[in-house]
Amino acid sequence: MIPVTKPFLPPQAEYEKYLSGIWKRNWLTNMGPLSSELEMQLKEHLGIRHLLYVTNGTIALQIAIKALELKGEIITTPFSFVATSSSIVWEGCTPVFVDIDPNSLNIDPKKIEEAITKKTSAILATHVYGNPCDVKAIDKIAKKHHLKVIYDGAHAFGVTIDGKSIFDYGDISTCSLHATKLYHSIEGGLVVTKDAGFLKKMAYTRNFGFNGPEAFAELGINGKNSEFHAAMGLANLNHVGNIHAQRKALTERYDKVLRNLKAQKPEWHKGASLNYAYYPLIFDNQTQMLNSLSKLQGNGIFARRYFYPSLATTLPYLEPKRMEITDDIAGRILCLPLFFDLTLEEVDLIGRLLLRVQNN
Repeated sequence: MIPVTKPFLPPQAEYEKYLSGIWKRNWLTNMGPLSSELEMQLKEHLGIRHLLYVTNGTIALQIAIKALELKGEIITTPFSFVATSSSIVWEGCTPVFVDIDPNSLNIDPKKIEEAITKKTSAILATHVYGNPCDVKAIDKIAKKHHLKVIYDGAHAFGVTIDGKSIFDYGDISTCSLHATKLYHSIEGGLVVTKDAGFLKKMAYTRNFGFNGPEAFAELGINGKNSEFHAAMGLANLNHVGNIHAQRKALTERYDKVLRNLKAQKPEWHKGASLNYAYYPLIFDNQTQMLNSLSKLQGNGIFARRYFYPSLATTLPYLEPKRMEITDDIAGRILCLPLFFDLTLEEVDLIGRLLLRVQNN
């Protein structure tokens, strides 16, 4: 059986070396020394100034919305994981969906402006599959209309635009460090901002709003993470280079064996680096995609229709809205298996099966 993804695990001894310190200190959570160390190492690795390590990527989005004091409507994408939209609703705001660009699969900046109303307070855009949005166009629109910008960078760990971290864009950017991501801390997330004021506010929010043992500065929640998760993050950070290199090799092998397949990959941002987080294919039609999915599953290979269906038509707590491009892409896209332990031979097998479907 070949799953669509599999978590990377470092050598067990590398993780266990952190455990004796946890037992010795008896400090399990509440931003212990390992969590603080992970924050410092991640800032250095990513080349960013301000960063907070939090419970998960969903909490990161909720903290970001709260820190920016957003109200009313938030323009967002229907082509993303559900947490992007559910976090908006959870924080008492209304998601306003804008269709995606058919090439990048990110929110289409040309359609954002026409969706802005007097109730609009922000834009929350996802870097889909780690592929950066048109950050310059979105920034221009946001400044013109005095809107805040949050980027959901759940997939975008390590991506840069012209050498600058993708997390440096927007008022706040978030990232997921969930076990399925290319770099993970089992469960975890990041909030990133250039604004020291927002950082301070989010730090309070992460810890119930505490400003001392008997004082509170902000409305807060429990957004902290544990020392055990931070230990995994520290151990895995030593392997990011190897993880990246292996995923790059696997991606290039897919590109080679699938060069004659009637399917396209999303168009990557021209100034951006690739982190090889996913291998999505947009098939020429839904029938071809479904036949390909069935063929893979019949051979014990599990690809994923990621993202399907569109959030604009799926969520029971929102009025359904048709999005022409999103609905079309969601019906034809398939993410193939991609993870550190996947072999080149397995990639070749997947490629042969997909080509067999096409040629029958």
